[in-house]
Amino acid sequence: MKILILGSGGREYSIARAISNEDEKHELFFMPGNGATTDFGVNLDIKDYNELALYAKENKIELTIVGPEAPLVDGVVDIFKSHGLVIFGPSKEAAQLEGSKVYMKNFLAKYNIPTARYIETASIEEAFNFTNKLTAPIVVKADGLCGGKGVIIAQNHNEAKIAISEMLSGKSFGDAGLKVVVEEFLDGYELSMFAVCDGDDYILLPAAQDHKRLLNNDMGPNTGGMGAYAPTPLVDEELYQKVRDRIIRPTLDGMKKEGAPFEGVLFIGIMVVKGEPITLEFNVRFGDPECEILMPLMTSSVSDMFYKASTNRLKEIKVEFSKQFAVGVVMASGDYPYKNSKPAEIILDKVLHTDVEKNSHISFAGVSMIDGILYADGGRVLVCIGVGDSIKEARDRAYLRCGQVHFAGKKLRTDIAYQAL
Repeated sequence: MKILILGSGGREYSIARAISNEDEKHELFFMPGNGATTDFGVNLDIKDYNELALYAKENKIELTIVGPEAPLVDGVVDIFKSHGLVIFGPSKEAAQLEGSKVYMKNFLAKYNIPTARYIETASIEEAFNFTNKLTAPIVVKADGLCGGKGVIIAQNHNEAKIAISEMLSGKSFGDAGLKVVVEEFLDGYELSMFAVCDGDDYILLPAAQDHKRLLNNDMGPNTGGMGAYAPTPLVDEELYQKVRDRIIRPTLDGMKKEGAPFEGVLFIGIMVVKGEPITLEFNVRFGDPECEILMPLMTSSVSDMFYKASTNRLKEIKVEFSKQFAVGVVMASGDYPYKNSKPAEIILDKVLHTDVEKNSHISFAGVSMIDGILYADGGRVLVCIGVGDSIKEARDRAYLRCGQVHFAGKKLRTDIAYQAL
């Protein structure tokens, strides 16, 4: 099968790696890809979605998989479908579940899906009045896309009001913050759950936990994610069933009623409070770095799952996972997440330990290839993934792989999966 993958990060690299490991051989294309995706296929430079759809049609691309949120919110799925192409991801209208936090919170309220008390507003006065009714900490969210960084957890009322002021003035996140959601802080533990949907049916993948904060012990600023592990032992079948019944099913039914059936990945950020799952947010694509740890655990065909989801045929397949655990550790550049770093050459030691070679790998993200040399381009550079029969074994293998990677200014957390261990 000819498959096009949109995106350039570790998520897209991981999807490509999983597809490349299948028995059936596929021809892969990336737009734009990164300096390491050429290991699996051809990188394209066609930024206009209409041109890209024409390229896909002319080159008989049988499936397109959209990785990041921005193309989805921009309507790439609608454009490809108008050309009769098979594409995995939600329509522009359905992508509002991530594209607008206001839309998402109002949708949750309308369909009685458990979520935190909130207000959505463009009025600083309204936001301040609601803030005064809450007990700190207080959560302040920019309405639009902010690359996973548009959520502020204010430790007191003054901090919350500063965050609200800076968002509504456009200072913090530009146009993405001109409307805000202010909501109560929920005290519990956080989970990432992913449902692959075809508009009617869905497959719920093993629950993961990611580590958003830059530094050990969940200190420092929020990032796009510094590591993750799956499956988490904090979830039992009863909790999975509550998520199915109270969140996923009403969401799919609600989106059909809204005239925007949901196809693609529904990424549910959940806070478990006293055993009850509360919806923090929806995203409309795989999490990054959660995707990097879920892909190596899949034992059934990844490409078939994406294809059947894109053609409303999920009922026909059973998606299977190994009984193992996976841990991913993000290695970021020195100035992340504050600013871009200068490119730095990446040196990879030869892995001599057979166990590490067999049970760990690297998913590359912010990298470029120049004259055969791989460079770290800034941001989140790569993810080292370890797989094992226990979380500890998987974590140890991931960190052993991290020890084989060198570039100037490399930054990583040393406590990934500490919640489970």
